[in-house]
Amino acid sequence: MRTLIALTTLAVLISPMIGRGESPTDSATPIADRYRADARRIVDAALAGNDAWRKMEELCDDIGPRLSGSPQLEKAIRWAADAMKRDGQENVRIEKVMVPHWVRGKESCTMLTPRSHEIAMLGLGGSVGTPPEGITAPVIVIHDDEELEARAAEVRGKIVLFNQAMPQYDPEKGSGYGTGVHYRVHGARKAAEHGAVACLARSATAVSLHTPHTGAMRYGDAKVKIPAAAVSLEDATFIARLRKRGVPVTVNLRMEARTFSDGESGNVIGELRGRTNPEEVVVIGGHIDSWDVGTGAHDDGGGCVMAMEAINVLRKLGLRPRRTIRVVLFTNEENGLAGGRAYAADHKNELANHVAAIESDSGVFRPKGYTIDCEDEAREGVAVKQMNDILSLLSSIGEMEASAGGSGADVGPMKSGGVVLMGHHVEGSTYFNYHHTHADTLDKVDPVELSQNVAMLATVAYILADMPGRIGDSR
Repeated sequence: MRTLIALTTLAVLISPMIGRGESPTDSATPIADRYRADARRIVDAALAGNDAWRKMEELCDDIGPRLSGSPQLEKAIRWAADAMKRDGQENVRIEKVMVPHWVRGKESCTMLTPRSHEIAMLGLGGSVGTPPEGITAPVIVIHDDEELEARAAEVRGKIVLFNQAMPQYDPEKGSGYGTGVHYRVHGARKAAEHGAVACLARSATAVSLHTPHTGAMRYGDAKVKIPAAAVSLEDATFIARLRKRGVPVTVNLRMEARTFSDGESGNVIGELRGRTNPEEVVVIGGHIDSWDVGTGAHDDGGGCVMAMEAINVLRKLGLRPRRTIRVVLFTNEENGLAGGRAYAADHKNELANHVAAIESDSGVFRPKGYTIDCEDEAREGVAVKQMNDILSLLSSIGEMEASAGGSGADVGPMKSGGVVLMGHHVEGSTYFNYHHTHADTLDKVDPVELSQNVAMLATVAYILADMPGRIGDSR
């Protein structure tokens, strides 16, 4: 009897230190076999019901657009901290970050000749404004850098319209966003070098319903800064057709855009503390800011909420991994990346203990897996194989795959610290239809797919934080 009591007491003392994913087998047990039961519990619980949709309503519908420097962003930051405290998360805090403060103001672009027509436009983030009366000038249509150089003599005194089409989504190659965004980012600087007075860029999307897409632009070291705006696909192609027939086009561009001094903002942090190795960290998160149009549902309210809810699901299940899972909601991804840079700088002495950092910033669509990025290519290769083993546990949600590739803008500054970075990958065929537009609203989010993403992120984060060795470790 005494022996039985002693064994029972020992079991009670030891059990809190044994993770639910642990077994009597050694660390050579395949990851999937070790965590099969836990993964099933997490997925079932997340899909049965979670708080993600309510959080999305509060963030997107109640608070709305959240551009850096705005009162709405600071309201969202306080909301996120309060929500994580209510959920019982640990070490909830806001870490100070100074961010740029650009304000759009009133704006318009009006075709004057050959006929009167209001052009659908959005000023680009960081652009200078126009004089109060606007800038009135003829339009020259340019398709690429080569044509700009070839026609440089024609550019002076003109408004340059870069009419570079973004490719249609390809299931194998992806969105082609890099092609579409080039002239949005660099067009104004390039055009100004040849004497242009303003720059218009065809929106970075392959699909449009007369919807312009905003986004950040950069002047770099430009000596002359000219106003820059995006126009809808319909208006870009309309102007291009007119000019192709030799019909002169004149527009008046008015923008009240202004840049103010940097303002105080913050990264929001909350944790599910590790039970045995709390100093080791798995970061999961997205960016809390959005553009000042739409309500940032896909970009990136969903990424923030799925991270917040992932640790909430684990806490409700009583699943506490060996290591700490840290939710980080980065500020100022859209027009400065100050949050990502500040986190890496503020935690530089801890990066050696950052096991992995996952960013979700591709929308809230059907989950497909993860891309892995690491400065050490050997570790990256090992991590890809391990992640594919982990993702095999999520077959009930859909086919998943891990591969080498980019991670995310906010976690990127941690790469030089040796951290294994991951991009939360979703089906992306329609993401750029809404991206950076008035149409990025909650009605575009499927509640079932939101829950599927919560389930995948919660499962992956738990396993990465609990597995005996670190992800990417071949030992």
